[in-house]
Amino acid sequence: MSRLRSVVAGFGSALPRARVTNDDLVARGVETSDEWIRQRTGIAGRYMADADETTVSLATSAARAALDRAGMGPDDVDLIVLGTTTPDDTFPASATQVQAALGIHHGFAFDVQAVCSGFVYALAMADNCLRLGQARAALVIGAETFTRLLDWEDRTTCVLFGDGAGAVVLRAEEGTGTNADRGILTTHLHSDGRHRDALYVDGGPSTTGTVGHVRMKGQEVFRHAVNRLAEVVDEALTATGIRPDEIDWLVPHQANRRIIDAMGRKLGLPPEKVVVTVDRHANTSAASIPLALAEAAADGRIQPGQLVLIEAMGGGFTWGSSLIRW
Repeated sequence: MSRLRSVVAGFGSALPRARVTNDDLVARGVETSDEWIRQRTGIAGRYMADADETTVSLATSAARAALDRAGMGPDDVDLIVLGTTTPDDTFPASATQVQAALGIHHGFAFDVQAVCSGFVYALAMADNCLRLGQARAALVIGAETFTRLLDWEDRTTCVLFGDGAGAVVLRAEEGTGTNADRGILTTHLHSDGRHRDALYVDGGPSTTGTVGHVRMKGQEVFRHAVNRLAEVVDEALTATGIRPDEIDWLVPHQANRRIIDAMGRKLGLPPEKVVVTVDRHANTSAASIPLALAEAAADGRIQPGQLVLIEAMGGGFTWGSSLIRW
């Protein structure tokens, strides 16, 4: 039976101008070392936004690149969903500001806040809208200026994060309703608010009136990530009947190299089938998966027709997965 599918028509990314290595952080006074960071996280560097680079400006650049790659213009897009934890303003939504910057004066735009799972959540929301006929084409963006939230006295968190943006264009196309269709085949979302204190920001408009800083219990987050991500990957495979050995690419949230490697081993994928950018980008929260997708598609690794599995977990806790035929 035929059905509408949300097909990836284009992709793009944007990184701040400034690349900051681990040694640069040491030079800035962070009490750490390149060896300490690499051994525990796999991170060698990250990009940090300057004062004139914001979540909206990075998101807009990534969105423009995705539209160019898709051969589409502002008139072709009637939905923007932006996953971010670091909006330019408390309101309006950063997605509406991207909409204005792109010259899109129709349709609708909104933000999704699910921290590191933000892009997976945004993708699911856009997919639902396209399949229901509420939009014909969507920009799905993950964008963060996460370094604005860091406490530079806390070496356990400040070395982990970076800034950036990635985007994909989704276009509604008729499919056969089988796994052979191009587009999003399945999405699975979860949250469990009982774990708020394991990963959070200690500020907000209705509590402290400040932005606050990231606080994290690293071991607890690691333990939950490995278990929850394994479960949500199994959900995607079970829902579609696809075997792990049929997956062409795993594009995970780029939080920690050890978690990434563990997921690759669970699926039985060789390391060359797992897209890794954490070494160069660090953890860019909602931007990490679309940045990795854009890099792997641009350099020719991800090819049309291949099966791509994405998964992420973030503060909340939130977690999710999606299986896409590129």
